[in-house]
Amino acid sequence: MSPTARVLAGLAAGAALGLALDALNPAVAVRVADVAQPLGRLWLNALQMTVVPLVLALIVVGVNTATDAAASGRVARRAIVVFIAILVGGALLAAFAAPSIFALFPRSPALAEALGKTVAGPAASVAPMGWADWFNGIVPSNAIMAAAQSAMLPTVVFALFFGFALTRIEAARRALVVNFFQAIADTMIVVVRWVLWAAPAGVFALILAVCARAGLHMLGALGIYVLVECLLYLAVTLLMLPVAVLWGGEKVRRFIAALAPPQVVALSTQSSLASMPAMLESAGARLGYPAHVNALVLPMAVSLFRLTSPVQYVTSACFIAWAFGMDLGVAQLVLGALLAVVISLGSVGLPGQVSFMATNLPVAQAMGVPVGPLGLMLAVDTLPDALATLGNVTADLTATSVVAKQSAVDAAENA
Repeated sequence: MSPTARVLAGLAAGAALGLALDALNPAVAVRVADVAQPLGRLWLNALQMTVVPLVLALIVVGVNTATDAAASGRVARRAIVVFIAILVGGALLAAFAAPSIFALFPRSPALAEALGKTVAGPAASVAPMGWADWFNGIVPSNAIMAAAQSAMLPTVVFALFFGFALTRIEAARRALVVNFFQAIADTMIVVVRWVLWAAPAGVFALILAVCARAGLHMLGALGIYVLVECLLYLAVTLLMLPVAVLWGGEKVRRFIAALAPPQVVALSTQSSLASMPAMLESAGARLGYPAHVNALVLPMAVSLFRLTSPVQYVTSACFIAWAFGMDLGVAQLVLGALLAVVISLGSVGLPGQVSFMATNLPVAQAMGVPVGPLGLMLAVDTLPDALATLGNVTADLTATSVVAKQSAVDAAENA
């Protein structure tokens, strides 16, 4: 049985037992929930303990990887700018659309109460964040203290400063530091894999405790989360068409026809890397982009650029806010979107379940929502993977169209 199937089996078993207890004897259900809750929290804490060192290491290594890629020439620098612009656009779309979509669904007060008792930490409710608070908290006065307090936003800002400063020192010493942080990231990934081995039991305990208190409301909420995630994946995928037409100078019919082969591969394999040959074929034979652009931009896109990743991070935070009945302000939404872009650029290449807490927790925390429900969401987040890959592959070709057009303009000006 695959790891994903094991986690889903734990989710199903815990939900079934929790619902059965709630239906037969609510008083007994609450007592069982009180027993299961510490076990679920123990597993969740084990996941969370890896987040700070893993995020710090990934961002330092990611900044240096992107800098090395940009140093390879004008096409590479242009590609990275295009990647970031598209990622920011997709993340902002999700940040402002997700709360409105979630608001369309009824929310049970019992859900917030059950989540608060089961998975939310002591600071389950966070005061709304204003612009002044955002500016005061963005740069840490003490980076070590920020990391010790799991304050992810200032920790990420420090990691960005550290990563970019690292690019300015002598190459040999820089390589030593980058290798050190890569080793930290690799070590944390090993720890995460150990913790994920117990994921079926952890998810079983968490969902049992929540369903024993909230009944069917938790399962319905997880279904809503997956549905909204799928809708937003499709929305950002469709958004790539006007981007390709208006920024990349493409014709709609020709671009849609060229997208079809790699999209079919993406849906069937759920792998952007497996879609690479089809993308290269479409970019060259069907769209006529220069070979040197395709050979550089598409591999860079697969290794650095995943459009749906920041969409997922922001959507998960907005779901938690909806589940707890919290209203997110503009500052929180914009901050979450921008941080999601930074996190996504540093975490590309990690397996989904391994990176889930490391990528989602910083965004949720920065947006001021409880992070405990992420342990339950991890169990169902792999369900929309096919649509996520579809969006990523579509964005890869869209970014290539923009870079190809700008390269053609440069060539014409220099002729």
